[in-house]
Amino acid sequence: MDLSLSTRTVGDRTVVEVGGEIDVYTAPKLREQLVELVNDGSFHLVVDMEGVDFLDSTGLGVLVGGLKRVRAHEGSLRLVCNQERILKIFRITGLTKVFPIHNSVEEAVEATD
Repeated sequence: MDLSLSTRTVGDRTVVEVGGEIDVYTAPKLREQLVELVNDGSFHLVVDMEGVDFLDSTGLGVLVGGLKRVRAHEGSLRLVCNQERILKIFRITGLTKVFPIHNSVEEAVEATD
């Protein structure tokens, strides 16, 4: 399966909608998208993972790298995920303490955490 990416602006946030699998083969595409957004001045990102079917360690690494990039600009990276099998990966790795994870894009955009 491939990875689909689209971006849109909601308020002062840039929402990256991700669909498909984020794995060793597709993660570079997501990395490029996040780097490009930060280089273009988007420092407050919401990664909408509702359409993600699979996430591996490479994908986690890309998300952590994206977080480091936006934080270097006093920015934020929030995740939208309500799928138990994906949330479990964040819990097992302890990344629930690193990423604010929300149930919807609206909740992520309105959050002040």
